[in-house]
Amino acid sequence: AVGEEVLSSLTPAQQVIKIVNEELCALMGNGSSRINLASKPPTVIMMCGLQGSGKTTHAAKLAKLLKKEGHRPLLAACDIYRPAAINQLQVVGQKADVKVFEMGQINPVTIAGEALKYAKDYGHDVLIIDAGRLHIDEELMQELKDIKALTDPDEIMLVVDAMTGQDAVNVAKAFDEAVGITSILMSKLDSDTRGGAALSVLSVTGKPIKYVGMGEKLDDFEQFHPERMASRILGMGDVLTLIEKAENVMSQKDAEKLTKKFKENKFDMDDLLDQMRQIKKMGSMKSIIGMLPGVGDKIKDTDIDESQFT
Repeated sequence: AVGEEVLSSLTPAQQVIKIVNEELCALMGNGSSRINLASKPPTVIMMCGLQGSGKTTHAAKLAKLLKKEGHRPLLAACDIYRPAAINQLQVVGQKADVKVFEMGQINPVTIAGEALKYAKDYGHDVLIIDAGRLHIDEELMQELKDIKALTDPDEIMLVVDAMTGQDAVNVAKAFDEAVGITSILMSKLDSDTRGGAALSVLSVTGKPIKYVGMGEKLDDFEQFHPERMASRILGMGDVLTLIEKAENVMSQKDAEKLTKKFKENKFDMDDLLDQMRQIKKMGSMKSIIGMLPGVGDKIKDTDIDESQFT
């Protein structure tokens, strides 16, 4: 900021925030990154990470998002070490209305190979492989290398837990050195609105964050936009994501109908109830209010009783 001209329309403080905002965007990689789709389907996405990072749930979240975009994803259960991991993937897969391929607790490399054959035979254009383990060890890394060699993934996405802070950086570094990750999916970012982990992981690995998990529900998932994250870090809100969430639950036609009711003074209690239900679909009240400029900081330590809105 030293030596910069202060624009006539800004105060020096605003100018500093503007510069910090631009630097944060540059640091996090200007422009959002999309999935590397294969020219010849199926696109193989290998999702790796440690158990507890939210990998299995986020594999289903990604599958649901891709399905919404017109793809036919297939989830492959290759995390055979955690008790009930296969069952969990089947449950979240069912909620996302996405087919899950599993072969029980046999060699994950064999499962991945068979899942790829199944995807080709049954017209699934995206295969998402859920692979991981509790600790980083030689065996795990070798297994991931074998899956990589067999399936030739278009995307190796590492799922890291934003709440683990510096630990997330060490995990990202270890996985990148061993298997060569191409992108990062950051889970539990709703608990780390400052995005410190996001900045650290990006600067250490140099790999783009493509998606972020913002809550427990399958829809609490969004593409990573550096400028929006920078805005959240600086406490300036995130109006664009708020608008997108609103557009997902309410059509233009419904919005116009509602505006007409307001103008004609015909808005009643049924309309209010309908509004409350639509707001609930957008996520928790705290996450919605947190996207409003100037408000996020003030409510970060406040507990909002969601039951009051049911």
